[in-house]
Amino acid sequence: MSQLPETPEAFSQAVLDLVRARHPGREVVLSATLVITIDGRHLGLENLWRTVHRAPDAWLETVEHHVDRVLEGDQLASLDIPFAVAKARIMPRIQPGSIFRTLDREQVAHVPWVNDTVIVFVIDMPHYTVSIGTEQMIRWGMTPEDLEEIARANLSRYAPNLDVQVIRSNEGGRAAIISMHDGYDAARLLLGDLHERLSAQLGRTFYVAAPARDMFLAMTGDPEPFVSRLRARAEQEYMRLPYPICSDLFLVTPDGVAGTRAEAA
Repeated sequence: MSQLPETPEAFSQAVLDLVRARHPGREVVLSATLVITIDGRHLGLENLWRTVHRAPDAWLETVEHHVDRVLEGDQLASLDIPFAVAKARIMPRIQPGSIFRTLDREQVAHVPWVNDTVIVFVIDMPHYTVSIGTEQMIRWGMTPEDLEEIARANLSRYAPNLDVQVIRSNEGGRAAIISMHDGYDAARLLLGDLHERLSAQLGRTFYVAAPARDMFLAMTGDPEPFVSRLRARAEQEYMRLPYPICSDLFLVTPDGVAGTRAEAA
């Protein structure tokens, strides 16, 4: 098995060569470092680059699996999926606003959210997810707000019995970890009863770190050394993990979730 390319540039070329070899009928172009275009569709490789470093010996299999899933999802997304079929599978994900550096904002069904993030929507299938674009949303006669309401309700039903691990630090702070490994850990920030679920352990207001899609770490608002330590960890994971979301903390109150970027500034 070939060795994992050492640089993003070499990795981008390796993925380009692999896609061309596996899908010779498609037009594949290297648009920029860690960005390729397949039949006109931009595919960012930043998350894949981070993912393969977690298991470098299996990087080829990881890339092949990822590309095949993306193309299968694109094929399904091109179909006119009936709303009655999709409704129960519509789920939310939190994404950084930076996704629109490579995606056309007008083509992505989304709702702006706090901390420079947006809520996007997917159809959760057994082996992959299909992103919901604006065209599909319009065919259904939906608005982004309609999708958000449906997605939040589905998220609440998706895994109603969350496995929450609460730990206490030597400084006196407490943290709650949700790690369901289902692709929606960070999205639990959108649960309508999140405050009700965690306030008994963490207090009337508390923080949540969601640096990447598969990480949710809630914490008490004090003591400051405790909060600073976990904030630093969140910043590190934001730089390291695939599917990064936000390096800042989210403030959870009885009235909902607020961003903390302005407060930090």
